[in-house]
Amino acid sequence: MKKNTYRTIGLVIAGVAFFILPYIFSPYGFPELLELGTNPHERSNLISTVLIVAFFYLSYFVLIPRFFFSEKYVAFAAISVIAFLVILGAFPREDFRKEPRREHSSDSRLIPPQEQTYPAPPQDFREKPPADFALSQKLFLFLLALFLSLSLRTNDRWQQSEQDRLRTELSYLKAQINPHFLFNTLNSIYSLAIEKSDATADAIVQLSSLMRYVIRDAQHDLVPLQKELDYIGQYIALQKIRLVDTVLVTYERQGVATLQMIAPLLLISFIENAFKYGVNPEGKSEILIQVTVDEHQLTLFVFNQKVRLRPSDEHAGGIGLRNTRARLDLLYPSRHTLHIEDAQDTFTIDLTLSL
Repeated sequence: MKKNTYRTIGLVIAGVAFFILPYIFSPYGFPELLELGTNPHERSNLISTVLIVAFFYLSYFVLIPRFFFSEKYVAFAAISVIAFLVILGAFPREDFRKEPRREHSSDSRLIPPQEQTYPAPPQDFREKPPADFALSQKLFLFLLALFLSLSLRTNDRWQQSEQDRLRTELSYLKAQINPHFLFNTLNSIYSLAIEKSDATADAIVQLSSLMRYVIRDAQHDLVPLQKELDYIGQYIALQKIRLVDTVLVTYERQGVATLQMIAPLLLISFIENAFKYGVNPEGKSEILIQVTVDEHQLTLFVFNQKVRLRPSDEHAGGIGLRNTRARLDLLYPSRHTLHIEDAQDTFTIDLTLSL
């Protein structure tokens, strides 16, 4: 939405600039506008400028997308030449008039200067520019309109291509995260079922709520921060049902989510990682999760003891953690700081995100 607004403002500014430029470079400046009612030259000059502005918008919205980007270069060039000839047709050469010469008496040296008289100059005695100057000025403005519209439209196309690439890459990353989450959660419920725990039914209800969020809400580019935090709270509650007293899980949340928005499923991988590598069924361990929210910033702190290290686990993380880091780089390239401390027995994540 903001990009469309900026683009509209830029196009309006460009159109206004084409009206201003001729008077900036004119030796007489903006006072020439006062002659529109009496000077045909100024009226034709204004009409040609209006046509150049119209060509700028026509080129931006129609000619470049339909002909230039379709590689119909001959048609694009022919239409541009015709448009320039139409603009010149609105600027007749007979409007260029020279300042009339002043006739002096042959014996003016005998008459004191204060007594000499001259014929009154006509109302439009101001010297008009020569035809070649006017032609050069209109050609310059026409080419400026052509190249400016081409550069703006090309930049829009490049940005759209970049957005499509990022959207495709993000969709691929999200497609990997969703099955990863489901696999881990089903493993948790499977463990409850093996133990014939009374909490199995509650865990299935929690999973149903989580999957509803993943399927319905997480398909959008942004979701309300409150929904994302509720999702995290439900996931932690599900893990507590499974773990009971095996792990000391501390979840602290400070601040109130109001209208902030966030990319969905952006934080859960850090928390999943803590439960994946910080749970030891045969001993006690600790997991600490802290979320702090203010008006424009979110801070996530996750700490866990590494108690499930295997030879294949050279790094305490997996596909979910790697994808989350990639999504952060794509979605919040200059709006986040991520510090990961991978010690021998502990793993800590400290994320600060500008919303």
